[in-house]
Amino acid sequence: MGDVEALSTWVINLDRAPERLARIHQQLAALGLPYTRLPAVDARALLPAQHAQLDEAAYRQRHGMSPVLGELGCYLSHVAVMQAFLASPAQAALVLEDDVLLKPSLPAVLRGLLAQPARWDMVKLSAVHSGTPVAVAEAAPGHQLCVMLSRCTGSSAYLINRRAAQAYLREPGGLLPMALPYDHVFDQGWRFGLQVRLVSPTPCGHDEAIASTIVAPAGVQRKFHWTQRLPAFRYRLGNEARRLAYGLRQLLRERGRG
Repeated sequence: MGDVEALSTWVINLDRAPERLARIHQQLAALGLPYTRLPAVDARALLPAQHAQLDEAAYRQRHGMSPVLGELGCYLSHVAVMQAFLASPAQAALVLEDDVLLKPSLPAVLRGLLAQPARWDMVKLSAVHSGTPVAVAEAAPGHQLCVMLSRCTGSSAYLINRRAAQAYLREPGGLLPMALPYDHVFDQGWRFGLQVRLVSPTPCGHDEAIASTIVAPAGVQRKFHWTQRLPAFRYRLGNEARRLAYGLRQLLRERGRG
């Protein structure tokens, strides 16, 4: 694909999940996308320094449930991608979790995004919720680059530039410590000072044939009673208000491009 020298592709994959790597390898090979495997942080073998990156009290307050270590492993794996990307000469990184489903339109979408780098710092290429997208430019035929006005979780596929990776890793004010699941944090453009976008319809999805490796121990009830979740409800209301205000500002910015 065009601009391949500017793009690095990273696949997050646990050492104990070779079958998942084989599955995404086939998809990437079919699309002509070379990649680098990033060994995922295994929640079964966390080091004390890694475990210390979890702010459990903040997580409980903001999310209304107890964390599982698989979430921390996932979170730290994405942080490791940022570090590896910045150590490379690439100008943009396609980050993929190994349970992603890649659609045939992905290469065209990537070419379209790389051709207009001033419009984004991070672009979500998969989504769990709609995000209430408002189109601001064409990413590829049939796909629009959009500003989001509401929540859009999921982190199985996204594109970032070096500015975004640097913002995610800065201290203080970056991604660490973990106080929420990764996909509830990295799209907070107002927090990181980034242009966060979504491609709609998305060129990637979740492979439903693959079971998640982030699961709570058997018999554990993670979610608190609703009376104990009031701080989480307050946080979410405030967060969505900030998201809407940010999205509206981003729309004004896009329309000011003329």
